[in-house]
Amino acid sequence: MMEIERKFLVTSDDFKFEAEEKLRIKQGYLNSHPDRAVRVRTKGAKAFITVKGRSSESGLSRFEWEKEISTEDAEELLKLCEPGIIDKARYLIKLGQHTFEVDEFYGSNKGLIVAEVELSSETEEFEKPEWLGKEVTGDNKYYNAQLCKEPYQNWKK
Repeated sequence: MMEIERKFLVTSDDFKFEAEEKLRIKQGYLNSHPDRAVRVRTKGAKAFITVKGRSSESGLSRFEWEKEISTEDAEELLKLCEPGIIDKARYLIKLGQHTFEVDEFYGSNKGLIVAEVELSSETEEFEKPEWLGKEVTGDNKYYNAQLCKEPYQNWKK
C-alpha cells in the first residue's frame, strides 16, 4: 500500500480547539534503516506494527504496511527497540474532505508540533488551516525514526 502525505510545522495551539479526538502515542523502531523502517506503536488502547519503505524523490509517498497487534505484544517489542522512544499526543482535525493529524511531542522532542495530511495523489488540493506553517515534507529530520536518533531539543545546540 502506498502512503501519500504532506507534512507541515504548526504555528500556534489553535488546532487544539478544533480537534475531534486526542490520542497518546508511544512508539519505537526495531529497524530505522533509510530503505525500511519497522515501527512498533501504542495508540490509545490499540497497538500496531508498521513497515515503511524509502520515500519517493519528492518525499510525498512511500510504501506502508501496518498490522494491529496486542498492546501486551507492543509493550514487549518496545523493550527491544533502538534507543529513543517517541512520546506524543495526536490530535485529529477534520477540515473539508481531509483529516489533519497534529503531533505534539513530549520528552526530548518537546516543543515540536507537526501536522500531516494524507492525500489520494501527490497533486491533490486541500484546504489549509490558519495554524499550518512551513511545509517540511521530505525533510528527513522531521521523520519520527530520525527524531529518535537526533531529538528536537538537540537541534538548538
